Amino acid sequence: MNMPGLIASALVIAGSSLPLLNAQAQTDIQRTDLVHHALSIPGRDAIQVRVDFDPGAFAPKHSHPGEEIAYVLQGTLEYQLDDKPPVTLKAGEALFIPAGSVHSARNVGNGKASELATYIVRKDVPLLVPAKPSGSANMR
Repeated sequence: MNMPGLIASALVIAGSSLPLLNAQAQTDIQRTDLVHHALSIPGRDAIQVRVDFDPGAFAPKHSHPGEEIAYVLQGTLEYQLDDKPPVTLKAGEALFIPAGSVHSARNVGNGKASELATYIVRKDVPLLVPAKPSGSANMR
């Protein structure tokens, strides 16, 4: 392949990963998609994802187009939902996150932390919506 073609290919590949980088915003968080299946409820999908957090990792404020249940598999995670006080969960504990709730998560333990995130969301819309910066209209 010639140099301009190689550069163009590299730019296409790099550009295709930008939405993931913007949505995740951290390289110290790894997402593993486990299940994505249509439900018997028209227009709804069930999605299950394992999310692994390195020590100190932070998932910035975002929302989802449906409900989420976060189940901590290992470690300790702190969740901030809307303007409510933070909630800290340890392995074996779970949290319900309402549709559209702007939230973040942080690994506050000493080691790795992992969650099993189960979503019941609208079909054919992005799973993760980054929150608008402070001072913008609230995403509800």
